[in-house]
Amino acid sequence: MTFLPKKELLTLEELDRMCSAFIRMGVQKLRITGGEPLVRRDIMTFFRSMTRHLDSGVLKELTVTTNGSQLERFATDLAEAGVRRINVSLDTLNDDKFARVTRWGRLPQVLRGIDAAQKAGLRVKINTVALKGFNEDELFDLTAWCAARDMDLTFIEVMPMGDLGGEDRIGQYWSLRDLRRQLEQQFSLKDLSHRTGGPARYVEVQETGQQIGFITPLTHNFCESCNRVRLTCTGELFMCLGQEDNADLRTPLRASEADDLLEDTIRAAIARKPKGHDFDYSRQKADGQVSRHMSHTGG
Repeated sequence: MTFLPKKELLTLEELDRMCSAFIRMGVQKLRITGGEPLVRRDIMTFFRSMTRHLDSGVLKELTVTTNGSQLERFATDLAEAGVRRINVSLDTLNDDKFARVTRWGRLPQVLRGIDAAQKAGLRVKINTVALKGFNEDELFDLTAWCAARDMDLTFIEVMPMGDLGGEDRIGQYWSLRDLRRQLEQQFSLKDLSHRTGGPARYVEVQETGQQIGFITPLTHNFCESCNRVRLTCTGELFMCLGQEDNADLRTPLRASEADDLLEDTIRAAIARKPKGHDFDYSRQKADGQVSRHMSHTGG
């Protein structure tokens, strides 16, 4: 992994100004993502700063997607800053497989973080990428584990983005249609009308009462209901996860102390938000037309 020069990164103060501009323009939900956003030095300064928008009511929700490695340390601070729910990325409950898929691998640390989050009163949802030949055999174990801990669960189809250093992205693809059929062998699933403005569609497991989401960029295009954009740590705005088009917001942010130019650039970018993504395995090429790695954009 090649790390960016510090000058290319938005400072915490710039992130505050950028997010505040979006909130002023009508954004009501803000999700801080990674990998692990909590490794950023002094990141709680940013979260505590965002609390003012929650207190005023203009920001309805401040949430986090995390790999869980720093949750044990920061769960209470996040709750005190107004975070009420988090997503934890977790693809396996097996120590060895966890070490292999994450390349750093300390599953007990993540599990302690989940414990800390629940103790702090945070609602936890587990995000699991469905990987053929990797976690197929854990489908019912993961479902039961989440149900026992009163955690919702979302399965995600592996997305054709970038290069995995030789891993067979096409070979890993496990259709969530197939995953759902397997779940239905053991559980009764009731489709829910619940939507979050994002890509997931939800069912209720009637035996456990838990909610399971399915994010299916390949088997079911979810674009018609997506109202999300992604801002990178360098100020690139991606209007669609599955398209290369982006807007540079760092330059107008740094060009003026006033936000007029920044807001004009944001409006122009949002106007270009596409009708659909370009994820496609049919070309038998793992990256489709999205060459950047997922870590470039954030989880």
